[in-house]
Amino acid sequence: MARRAAAAHPAKARSEELIRAVKGTRDLLPPATALWNRVEEAARRVFHAYHYREIRTPVLEPTELFARGVGQETDIVRKEMYTFEDRDGSSLTLRPEATAPVIRAYLEHRLDQQPGIQKLFYIGPMFRRERPQKGRYRQFHQIGAEAIGSSSPAVDAEIIELLVEVLSRAGLEGFSLVLNSVGCPRCRPSYLERLRAELRGKAASLCADCRRRAETNPLRVLDCKVPEDQPAIASLPSLLDHLCSECREHFAAVRRMLAQRAIAYELAPRLVRGLDYYMRTTFEVVHGALGAQNSVAGGGRYDGLAEALGAKIAAPGIGFSIGEDRLVLALEEAGHAPSSCAPDLFIAAVGEAALEHAASLARRLRATGAAVELSFEPRLKRSLEIANRLGVGRVLIVGEEEIASGSYTLRDMQTGEQRSLCEEALWRLLAGGN
Repeated sequence: MARRAAAAHPAKARSEELIRAVKGTRDLLPPATALWNRVEEAARRVFHAYHYREIRTPVLEPTELFARGVGQETDIVRKEMYTFEDRDGSSLTLRPEATAPVIRAYLEHRLDQQPGIQKLFYIGPMFRRERPQKGRYRQFHQIGAEAIGSSSPAVDAEIIELLVEVLSRAGLEGFSLVLNSVGCPRCRPSYLERLRAELRGKAASLCADCRRRAETNPLRVLDCKVPEDQPAIASLPSLLDHLCSECREHFAAVRRMLAQRAIAYELAPRLVRGLDYYMRTTFEVVHGALGAQNSVAGGGRYDGLAEALGAKIAAPGIGFSIGEDRLVLALEEAGHAPSSCAPDLFIAAVGEAALEHAASLARRLRATGAAVELSFEPRLKRSLEIANRLGVGRVLIVGEEEIASGSYTLRDMQTGEQRSLCEEALWRLLAGGN
């Protein structure tokens, strides 16, 4: 009967359904968020050491920014962007990546007028309508850096060093750096013609996307992840064999500087990444704990991006982005996940009269930097039950007797032992003393 009634009133039935997160998105909850904060704090410390300053761009950008910057024939622009028409008829897109917005901001605010290379970092959400799977979400998070204003290979080497340092300081071990050069507008056209010619003879054995890319954007074929296409792709000519003298010298300098830094890498002649703006140095960091989607970070040089966006000035640059979701997943797989988020101290006020005093005490202790949880339960037994479920190590009991004597009761939740101590002694304890 109830089911028939709900069917008779579908609007009412829908309104009573529990609203859940959009497919491909997720809530990040404690204690897991503690690891996210730890990763971001480690990244900020490294960025500070290399004098990278934070930039925050809007999550909404004109669609043309990505069509012209990332490339019309990329999977991102063709299939993955969240694009909609605004009320004024303009086309807006939730940012699928951050390099094009950073360059847009660099040009719009004339950061080229400031002294030296502009070294910027960002931390924030990106949006792509991909098929959700392990380590891949429709709203995902990136930590990235851009160095704008120099085409020197020394900048390439330093930003790769920066990436390795961020990952290491975040706690990631066992990752591998892969490196390539995708040439420049002078040497790439002849390679693309050779590649098109080779692909015409292999088109029948390739997936539908690669058959289309073979004519429109053949370099993207090298980025294909379809397992059945890999034998054909492996037989294609290497871009490294077709670099002009300047690109060869640039790449040789990058490799030499990485060797000087003792940064190990593997050459990957077919690494092109999925964005049209890359030229010369490209790189990825992969990690075995991530399975098929094993890339945790990547980047490269984009010397022509500013011109593609309509700039009258040259703004050579290089950057990287870390997939924070994948980085955190790899750290969790390695056992870095926090087991709890228990406070440093739990205060149990016995009775309403003691609650005001306990609240004032909690405020003073929090001012020292301690994480203090104040129970609002009037019964001590209930407060101790909550503290136990939170995994609290120490509970401070505040009752009328404690207030009158100025000495509080500290209970060790592991042993059940209790001792009395004054507020000054409590401060010393929270500061790491005895």
